[in-house]
Amino acid sequence: MQVPPADRPNGLAPNILREPTPDEEQRHRLHVAACALLLELAQADAEFNQIEHSHIEAVVRRHLGLDAETARALIELAEHERQAAPGVEEFASLVRHSYDEGQRALLAEIMWGVVSADGRIGRHEGRILGRIASLLDLKPGFLSEARRRPDDN
Repeated sequence: MQVPPADRPNGLAPNILREPTPDEEQRHRLHVAACALLLELAQADAEFNQIEHSHIEAVVRRHLGLDAETARALIELAEHERQAAPGVEEFASLVRHSYDEGQRALLAEIMWGVVSADGRIGRHEGRILGRIASLLDLKPGFLSEARRRPDDN
């Protein structure tokens, strides 16, 4: 989840002087997909509060190197895409096929941070987290390990 496209102002909108490259478009779609997965988890308990929203914005800014305005725009776009999608499978598939195991593991740690940001982990949140981890093809037991790590994501 690193390195925003250099030729996109704030990492989102393509430079109007030229078309984005296929790699830039792919990276942008991947950022939207990863953010959509985080939003799915945050809303799993039917309550998307300011603590969870702030946590997602902070990790998006930190891991993607975005400013606050661009991070908010990415979150808004990802939420729109998430609502329009029939489920999380498409997002998870893109992440699974694009991220290496280490990147998927980091995303899983970030997901734990999202579900625990409000101080409680609901049963539904845990179930959806497990489902997404499975869709990301994470090794069995990884979520338990990630949960025990210090929360710096």
